[in-house]
Amino acid sequence: MALADTERGVSSCGGDSPFSEIIELNVGGQVYVTRHKTLIAVPDSLLWTMFSKKSPKELARDSKGRFFLDRDGFLFRYILDYLRDLNLVLPDYFPEKSRLQREADFFQLRDLAKRLSPRVSKDNSISEEISQSDTEEGAQQCGSSGGMETLRAMSVSGAMRSPSLDSRKSGYITIGYRGSYTIGRDIQTDAKFRRVARITVCGKTSLAKEVFGDTLNESRDPDRPPERYTSRYYLKYNFLEQAFDKLTEVGFHMVACSSTGTCAYTSNDPNEDKIWTSYTEYVFCRD
Repeated sequence: MALADTERGVSSCGGDSPFSEIIELNVGGQVYVTRHKTLIAVPDSLLWTMFSKKSPKELARDSKGRFFLDRDGFLFRYILDYLRDLNLVLPDYFPEKSRLQREADFFQLRDLAKRLSPRVSKDNSISEEISQSDTEEGAQQCGSSGGMETLRAMSVSGAMRSPSLDSRKSGYITIGYRGSYTIGRDIQTDAKFRRVARITVCGKTSLAKEVFGDTLNESRDPDRPPERYTSRYYLKYNFLEQAFDKLTEVGFHMVACSSTGTCAYTSNDPNEDKIWTSYTEYVFCRD
């Protein structure tokens, strides 16, 4: 159905274009539905070339007939937002700006790529953050005493622009995991140690992204605002110590821990291996 609708057009987009007015895209497994005019909003961009200079038969499709792009599906939402009105406002805390800039370069959106560059981003609507290198450079240019005054002025100015900055300095993150291990009849030789299936992350969205960045799998909760809380994130790896190191590096410390466990046999024979299953939570705090 999607293939047929795409080729014949749900409604004509006008002129001699072979594309329908409504376009379905599959970007890295994420499905987007948008207007044809949105995709060609920026002349000479990659999407403009694909959807104005080529025919539907020349473009790759998935099994359901959607046009397929092998790019980051979650970051493409920001590319699409930019194409709608040539403006982009990112969340208060957005740790993937460099990756988004790479996507902007790939789609040949030069103006967007410039806005995302570190030196320009502080002067436009995409981000109000002041990078550390810019702050240090300003201090050096003004001399030691003048530099300190500049730093204080920048600090006050940044606090006025970002009321939520202080709220991001402290908070709680809870790490949970369900693990299991097997103890055989000969405990010393047959013990199979802890196996962690998945490490979950609970807490404020902005804090979770700050700590874990790209290692955070947010596919089950991608649209949650940074000031909201979530219990649906999990990590792309299963090493607890790696998660602990990440938290320690940014100033968190453990304040509580709880665990429950059950024991079962692999069969009805009590001489067979015992399987222990546990669920554990670790609560971390940054004051």
